[in-house]
Amino acid sequence: MTETSPEVVHATTVNGITTITLDSPSNRNALGEALVGQLLSALRAAGAAPDVRAVVLTHAGSTFCAGADLGEALRRGASVEEASAAGTEAMLQVMRTILELPKPVVARIDGHVRAGGFGLIGAADIVVAGPSSTFALTEARLGLAPAMISVVLLPKMTARSSGRYYLTGETFDPATAEQIGLLTRACATADDLDTEVAAILAGIGKASPQGLAASKRLTTASILRDFDRDARLCAEESAALFGSDEAREGMAAFLGKRPPAWDLSGRSETA
Repeated sequence: MTETSPEVVHATTVNGITTITLDSPSNRNALGEALVGQLLSALRAAGAAPDVRAVVLTHAGSTFCAGADLGEALRRGASVEEASAAGTEAMLQVMRTILELPKPVVARIDGHVRAGGFGLIGAADIVVAGPSSTFALTEARLGLAPAMISVVLLPKMTARSSGRYYLTGETFDPATAEQIGLLTRACATADDLDTEVAAILAGIGKASPQGLAASKRLTTASILRDFDRDARLCAEESAALFGSDEAREGMAAFLGKRPPAWDLSGRSETA
């Protein structure tokens, strides 16, 4: 008897809008095998449905998405390198599916975004975030780099902002995320978030399916043009980093809740 995966993604369609909710708050909506499979199925079903005009991608819990669920693969006996490769492939599939979907994808966020969560919002067409949202690209602190998600992030963020937040790993708020091009709109309250999403969907509802599909192709063409080439190079870089001694130390420190060996922040100055 085959064990059925728990339902960690919910999809409902009302008045031509499919709302897809990531619902695995116990692991911060990490991109595990079940969540990725169900998310891809929901996206593809919405893309193929003639009565669906747009997709809203949202979440349950306080985190929108914390990135790849490496722990899941490790518990199955995979090596760190194998777990990293599986996470990379999952991230590629999700980003490409969102980019190629012939319907607008609107990300509605009111929670934390980390790691691969940036890949989801970078691939989305419109991103609106509420006051509970926070953002941080902390890969460099683990001996890694935000390699895969750069395929969709670098075309959206300003050069100065990627130079800062890729390197420092510091946390920033929705207002900053809007200023640097990561968000379409930062909302001060949850009510404002609902109002903004409703206004966006009302505008989409006035457009024809053909017009939406053709217009979206214009906005994603430059990313998709080089997607496979850039993704392959980033995947190779990611694999090399994950197999390094520094990455092993970074992940061990993270899991052990201690500073990694290279962390200078707690060192006292010497004369």
